[in-house]
Parts: sequence; structure tokens; C-alpha cells
Amino acid sequence: MQIKAICTDIDGTLLNGDRVLSQRLLQAIAKLSKEFPIILASSRMPDAMRHLQQDMGRIGEPLICYNGGFVIHDEQKQILDDVSIPLDYCEALVKIAKGTQVHVSLYQGEDWFEPLYDSWAEREAKNTRVKPTIQPSDQVLSMWKSGEKGAHKVMCMGPPEEIEFFFRNAEQQMGTDLHLYRSKDTYIEIAPKSISKASALALLLEKKYGFGMESVMAFGDNYNDIEMLEAVGMGVAVGNAREEVKAIADRLTLSNKEDGVAVMIEEILLG
Repeated sequence: MQIKAICTDIDGTLLNGDRVLSQRLLQAIAKLSKEFPIILASSRMPDAMRHLQQDMGRIGEPLICYNGGFVIHDEQKQILDDVSIPLDYCEALVKIAKGTQVHVSLYQGEDWFEPLYDSWAEREAKNTRVKPTIQPSDQVLSMWKSGEKGAHKVMCMGPPEEIEFFFRNAEQQMGTDLHLYRSKDTYIEIAPKSISKASALALLLEKKYGFGMESVMAFGDNYNDIEMLEAVGMGVAVGNAREEVKAIADRLTLSNKEDGVAVMIEEILLG
């Protein structure tokens, strides 16, 4: 098997325990040809991924954002795919949160909207190195209505018991069309069910590269990585991955805190 590209999840996979790219990883990537694609695939928004590309010296390479709903290629930010949550679903999600302590974040393309800059928003800004636009959700939805837009991602943060309440209600009302993904007991990330990291990667390869999924080595740790790891030629689970991810992976490596991605690059591509 000849590996011609890497596609990797970010949080819990590529980043170490300090939520940065380790020196070992950066050194391993620097030894790869600039013609060898390093594709980032995450639930993050574009600007929350570009600073990592900058650190790697890989600005302009593909970004699979919002778990596959927004795919960008090259420094001109060419949009290859754009799949969003319909506006009426966005309105329904905001309505479910009213009267609760659930904090609703709205993402569309390059924009991140927060109703207020509270502890939840501050934490997310610190983790992703992006500052949100502060604007009431109703105003954002009204603005999107005039432009016939929806959200690429709705993220809900709050106390575990309120997040559980929100999850049950949203799943009951919209679960057939939306994917509600709980990365933690205090977080829910919501995206269209029609997209995934795997479908986005397949589309990207078809449009921009002369090889298929069988030539990709992919890394992941969580449920939203499973389909991608199953679809590529070599799916690698990091040591801290969920057991369900490890069960379907072709290879296991060390945890994200132990430079698992760097170890595999050194072994498979630089060995």
C-alpha cells in the first residue's frame, strides 16, 4: 500500500495534552514533501484550524470543517462543498434552549456567533484561538433568513443535566435529519446527517487529487472519526481513542499525549 496523503482529526488526536502541536510532530511533518497533503478534518471552524496549518508550514492545504459540512481548498479559500442545517431546524434548536442554561453557539462558514461572552464562550475561544461575534441568536437567524442561509454547526454547552434535557428533545424532534454528537457530557455538536468526514474526504480527493481513499492514512479518536477510519487505506486510532474506534482501526498508535501521530508518520512514511 502506498500512502499518498494524511487526513487527521485535531482535538484528542493531533494536538497533545497542552492542546498544541508537539515539536516531534512538527519535525516529522517538516520531513514530508510539500507535495504530500496533510488534510485536517474536524468539527472546528476554518480559522480554528488555520493557525495549526501555519504552525506546520501548510497554509492553503485542504480543510474539512464542521465534520464535513464545509470543505475548503487552497489559499483562495475555494469552497468545494457546503452543506448546512436548514434555517427552520436552527430556529427550533434555539427555541429548545430558551429558558434553560444551555448556551447555543451558531456557526456559518467563516463566522462564529455567540449570544454573550460568558464562561462557555471564553473557554471555546481559548481552546480554538478564535474570537466570536457577539450577537443575539434571534438576530443571527433573522440575518440568515434574508440570505437564505443555515448553520454549518450548532454547538450547545451547559450543565450536564440541562444538556441531557436538550439532547433528548432535539433528538426526538430532529434526530432523523440531524446528527447530534456528544463529545462531552457538557457539549453537543449538531450537524446535518447527510455529511461526514469520510464523505467530505472522498469528495475532496475526487475533485483535487489523482488518487482515492485507499491511498490515505487517517487518524482519529472519537465516534465521528469511525466512518473515515473505516473508509481509508490505513485507519489509525490513537491510544486514547474510544474502544469503538480502536475496534475498527487497522492500526493502533500511542495516545495524543505520547505523540501517537508522529510515531506513525515516522514508522510508515519516514522509516
